[in-house]
Amino acid sequence: MKPDAPSDKQGHNRPPLTYKDAGVDIDAGDALVEHIKPLARSTDRRGVMGGLGGFGGLFDLRAAGFKDPILVSGTDGVGTKLKVAIEAGIPDTVGIDLVAMCVNDIVVQGAEPLFFLDYYASGKLDVEAGRRVVAGIAEGCRRAGCALVGGETAEMPGMYADGDYDLAGFSVGAAERDALLPRADIAPGDVVLGLASSGAHSNGYSLVRRIVARSGLGYDAAAPFAKGSLGQVLLEPTRIYVKPLLAAMRATGAIKGLAHITGGGLPGNAPRCLPDGTRARLDARQWSAPAVFRWLCEVGQVPTDDMLRTFNCGLGMIVVTAAADAATVAKALADAGESVCTVGSIEAAPQSEADCVVDHAESLWRS
Repeated sequence: MKPDAPSDKQGHNRPPLTYKDAGVDIDAGDALVEHIKPLARSTDRRGVMGGLGGFGGLFDLRAAGFKDPILVSGTDGVGTKLKVAIEAGIPDTVGIDLVAMCVNDIVVQGAEPLFFLDYYASGKLDVEAGRRVVAGIAEGCRRAGCALVGGETAEMPGMYADGDYDLAGFSVGAAERDALLPRADIAPGDVVLGLASSGAHSNGYSLVRRIVARSGLGYDAAAPFAKGSLGQVLLEPTRIYVKPLLAAMRATGAIKGLAHITGGGLPGNAPRCLPDGTRARLDARQWSAPAVFRWLCEVGQVPTDDMLRTFNCGLGMIVVTAAADAATVAKALADAGESVCTVGSIEAAPQSEADCVVDHAESLWRS
């Protein structure tokens, strides 16, 4: 007598399961890689060895022209600005933000960003959205002069809501040993220059989103303070300062320190390039902030201290130089395309730790 067939309760007589049934489409991943290959090739630079497809990216420092290099690395993401991109249906510029957040951190050490890798994750891979995101990453790499040498595309069902995706980036740069920043001779009397930001860059978007919700506007509504939709204006990508700063450093040899103004704002980032016992004293009347900051402050009724510690408030980068060299450095940066102005000076601090004080901050978002 034949034994009874196993019942369905035991898991038998059911159709086989595949990886695609589980939510992972290998063919879609391969299709995205084919879109990425020409984008990556468009970022090639001196020093890159090979191309996409290996288990790791190769880079030849000697071929890039370095003699006694120190490697400088950085990693970052875009934060909840991604939610604005997702809800607005505009994935094209967050890749630029991703590169900017990494390479701007590298250049402030005096280093030239050399190559970049990305991590793109979603619950279900949308090849077209992924292509547009990576096209933005490639554009950011071209603006920074670094090569996109690899990355990872992860499809993880159940980890992300439909339509959501996440991004992370990693970059490596190099500087000659004697060119690293900040220099040890930063001292009271030095001048602080400010480089204009393009907007909120990639910080403070958890607060930005709360303010947008309070305003009652959708991301497709006309922005009350600028041309274009609210989503388009809020997604203005982070400015990449790499090429102008490298050009000014090499042309003048007079830049003593740099600070990328990200999370923590001016008070939290300016001291990071200063020696103990000094502080940056900035006068907010010396620069103008993009109109988005006035709108955020007014609609959100955001206190001044919160504005300063959450947003860049119009300065994406600060530059420290000797007073005698300030005009030369400012001209070099302006010639390279930056909007630059003198925003303050370095003075002795009453406490031992480095500090930053912003005077007249309210002038940035009040008439």
